[in-house]
Amino acid sequence: MAKKTANSSASSAATAANAAPPVPPKSGKTKLGNPAFVKYYLLAYNVLSTLGWAYILVITLVHLFNLDGKSSKPVAIASPPSTLTRLMSSIPFLKSQTPGVALTIESRLPALIQPVYRRSMSTYARIGGTVAIVQTCALLEVAHTLLGWVRSPLQTTAMQVASRLWIVWGIVQQFDVARTSPLYTSCVLAWSVTEVVRYSFYASNLLGYEPRVLLYLRYTMFYVLYPVGASSEAFLAYSTLPFPSGIPTLKSFLGWSAPEYARAALFLVWWPSLYQLYTHMIVQRRRIFGSSSKKTN
Repeated sequence: MAKKTANSSASSAATAANAAPPVPPKSGKTKLGNPAFVKYYLLAYNVLSTLGWAYILVITLVHLFNLDGKSSKPVAIASPPSTLTRLMSSIPFLKSQTPGVALTIESRLPALIQPVYRRSMSTYARIGGTVAIVQTCALLEVAHTLLGWVRSPLQTTAMQVASRLWIVWGIVQQFDVARTSPLYTSCVLAWSVTEVVRYSFYASNLLGYEPRVLLYLRYTMFYVLYPVGASSEAFLAYSTLPFPSGIPTLKSFLGWSAPEYARAALFLVWWPSLYQLYTHMIVQRRRIFGSSSKKTN
């Protein structure tokens, strides 16, 4: 009798369980804790950003090596030599031994590289507008962090976006000497390579993949690309400062305008900021590959 009652109870419980509707999920959030639509939005943002920076990278390389035949015209530099050019000309390697004859960086380069260097002074005319638009879209990344959609540190994200926008809108868009500087080209190349890898890495993660190649490139290439990009940014700003000889002196600081003092201050601040971002990436790399090695062991 007890057995029959137990079987009857079990049967009733099973019937009730089958009749009950399925338990709905606790929320519509993804593994990252975001709603599903946020995941799709972030995926679209990262894919479009990858394509944008890939386009910039390809066009810059096509321009430098004149692969489409549209970059063969010589560059006419109407502006006077920049502060950075005057500073570089004081270096023994570049200093002319003939009085009254100024040597240039281009004249010291191998003949094969000279056309590439010359074309690097007109990169802005070829791709500058696109760079400004694509880089300005990075403001969305600060919003993503503020909304909690991504786990990036707010201070680091804001610093990196602000520094890029300052170069794009505060330096390059305002000064001819920055738009015709080879440093603009090295800056764009460092940015574009970094961002193609970074955004494609993020897009892959959102799709549930983590390609080892992208992981390695994401946390290794910064050793070279960060110093190249940040140094190019800093010296682009330096090239706009009014040092008559290119070499800073106490007297040369007198009589500047407020924006010139601000650019000089930012030039000095650039280096500790680079150190902070650089060490942040080193810590991230150790964390990523340290945990990976432990898993494999």
